Amino acid sequence: MKKFVFVSLMGAAALCAQQVNKADAYYHFSMGHLFSEQNNAYGGRHREVVNQAIDHYRNALKADPGAGFLAEELADMYIMAGRFQEAITDGEAALRESPGNVNARRILGRIYLRLIGDPQRGRINQDNVKKATEQFVKVVEADPKDVDSWLTLGRLHKLQQDSVESEKAFKKAIEIDPANDEAVSGLAMVYSDLGDSKRASEMLRQLADKKPNLNNLLSLAGAYEQMNDHALAAETLKKALALEPDNDKIQRALARDLAMADKLDEATKMYEQILAENPKDWEAYLRLSQIYRQQNKFDKAREANDKAKKEDPNNIEILYNEVGLFEAEGRTEDAIKAMKEVVTSTAKRGYSATEKGQRAMLLERLGLLYRANDQYPEAAAAFLELANLDPTNDARGRAQIADTWRQAKDYAKATEEIENAYKKHPQDRTIRIVRANILAETGKVDVAAADIRKLLDGKSDREVYLMLVQLYERAKNYGEMAKALDQAEKLSLTNEDKEAIYFSRGAMYEKTKKIDMSEAEFRKILAINPNSASALNYLGYMWADRNVKLNEAYEMIKKAVDQEPNNGAFLDSLGWVYFRLGKLTEAEEHLKKAIERSGKDPTVNDHLGDVYAKLGNWKSAARQWETSLKLYHQGPAGEHDSAEVAKVQKKLDGAKVRLAKEKR
Repeated sequence: MKKFVFVSLMGAAALCAQQVNKADAYYHFSMGHLFSEQNNAYGGRHREVVNQAIDHYRNALKADPGAGFLAEELADMYIMAGRFQEAITDGEAALRESPGNVNARRILGRIYLRLIGDPQRGRINQDNVKKATEQFVKVVEADPKDVDSWLTLGRLHKLQQDSVESEKAFKKAIEIDPANDEAVSGLAMVYSDLGDSKRASEMLRQLADKKPNLNNLLSLAGAYEQMNDHALAAETLKKALALEPDNDKIQRALARDLAMADKLDEATKMYEQILAENPKDWEAYLRLSQIYRQQNKFDKAREANDKAKKEDPNNIEILYNEVGLFEAEGRTEDAIKAMKEVVTSTAKRGYSATEKGQRAMLLERLGLLYRANDQYPEAAAAFLELANLDPTNDARGRAQIADTWRQAKDYAKATEEIENAYKKHPQDRTIRIVRANILAETGKVDVAAADIRKLLDGKSDREVYLMLVQLYERAKNYGEMAKALDQAEKLSLTNEDKEAIYFSRGAMYEKTKKIDMSEAEFRKILAINPNSASALNYLGYMWADRNVKLNEAYEMIKKAVDQEPNNGAFLDSLGWVYFRLGKLTEAEEHLKKAIERSGKDPTVNDHLGDVYAKLGNWKSAARQWETSLKLYHQGPAGEHDSAEVAKVQKKLDGAKVRLAKEKR
């Protein structure tokens, strides 16, 4: 037998030109595998057994330097033993002796892979990612048919967000092995990351149809979720659950997707099944509460939330849901009280990064609740605490403070706050948007639009065009508004995106008295989403305001109110259609509720004034019209139709004449 000269562990591959000793290779591989199995039997913790396995794999690789699988086995044992530096040192020495040593690169690549960190938690050593990539690039150059290395390269490039190279690697793996599940799913995930969810889901669907195993089905469900097609995700998860009926994670994912797909009854049954298996599952109670809240079953929602709270009394998500429940019921004062308790009870001297994120969310929600309740100083104080919480929250908090004073119609304070914030954070997108709103409401629409146009960067242009739509609508510049809508529509890919375009265009046509064209836009929305509460309300109100199709208008508005019973705008529409139908008692009831919910909408007070006038209660009518005019004058210059203001003034003057005559 020809003897080998031992150069180094992996330097043996440099002797590839010499005779391979298959007998020795097989013997040492078998012994290495035997010790590896023994180590597994010990629970992977027997150091001496691992070391013996390593020695045998090293000898096997010396005997057959071209056996790639031996390099992988050896790398795995090094990893198991934690002998990373030894493997790296030995591998680098081997490459210095023979740069073409493919197995040395395989082992080094696998070691660097193990040292990358935890991508799931965002803890990645980029230096080791690059080192691993370099090794596997050399491996596939030397062995272009190595499917596993192409797959590894695909994952590494994806980790570095290099979609072009990742796509190439996965395609190469598929070219070599068309039936390789990992290559197909890896390429699909690359397409998903690129935003081509349709292509990704089609690849995964074909894979799942061909091989309907658990991994393929879960990958397909994940792709559907990224497409926001939760109905298809749910159907896919049902198939996955059939393979593992007791899998708790799949049960929860299915319940979540059913709820997101608006299949609330099925979702409810799924959560009830989870609770039957674990009656102390706070999360299932919480999700049930959220479903009941969506269905306006507030008693059941509160009961479920109370059960969740009993199981985990200090859980922020549960407490936060309680706030949302109060808000959905129209109990704003109770919502504020509950939110204050959460903010106070979680206050600390110092916060971790995660805790700062949670506290920022809580403070912002408290500020928004105050603002919705017209408690502007309190709202500003909450947003100031948000700004001071952490430097990363400063711009966000300052923007909210300025927007609070804008909504309070205190334009002097709003302007001062936003200009100071703009000087400090001139590139912050939110600050620039709030600033544009304040400029527009103080009559400087052209300046606002010019600055917003600077945000067009090819990345978030749809949102920029929609912002321009709002600015031009406020200025009644419907020509430019239409152009911005057309641009936004070109960038609207989903039905949800298109609904927003149709809604804004429908409102624009209504304001320009193009009623038939307006109705057509809202019909488009209802063709996509028959339950769109906003479209149902707008179209129904439009008919009621023109005193046409009143029965159909009533059905539409009632359907919207059933979905959002505390929406002030919807309640106003319902009150107004009742007025048109001659049902004055119902009209008064709903318009009063609308005033409670909407607060500062002059149209609602105008409508209630008309109801009182019809009832012959001119004193109450005059009071409502006076309030309406006051609210009109408090608003931004030019925001409201001067003709509407003149109509209210005329009605008020007429009421005053009547009241004066009654006094004589």
